[in-house]
Amino acid sequence: MQNLIEGTDANFSQEVLKSDTPVLVDFWAPWCGPCRMVAPVVEEIANEMVGKLKVVKLNTDENFNVAGQYGIMSIPTLGIFKNGKMVDAVIGAVPKQHLVSKITPYLAAAN
Repeated sequence: MQNLIEGTDANFSQEVLKSDTPVLVDFWAPWCGPCRMVAPVVEEIANEMVGKLKVVKLNTDENFNVAGQYGIMSIPTLGIFKNGKMVDAVIGAVPKQHLVSKITPYLAAAN
């Protein structure tokens, strides 16, 4: 999937903070049940919003610097980044429509 990027402490600045398009960051871990539940929704959104939204999945177990920097205490946390800043976030496994409704205002403002 070209629109779904594996985020790391090393590439976070380049892929997320310096992105020209809004970014949805899925802070997750392999052992997290709700993370596995929301993963297909995140993938669908990545596929449907190619060119409008970049989607980055960041494993918090392997990349604790970024997770700590943003105070990620609960996963899944789905952070919405625009212009280098986290502008909104959704915590927990939520329905696709709820997530899309949170993302949409930042897409419209991107144009």
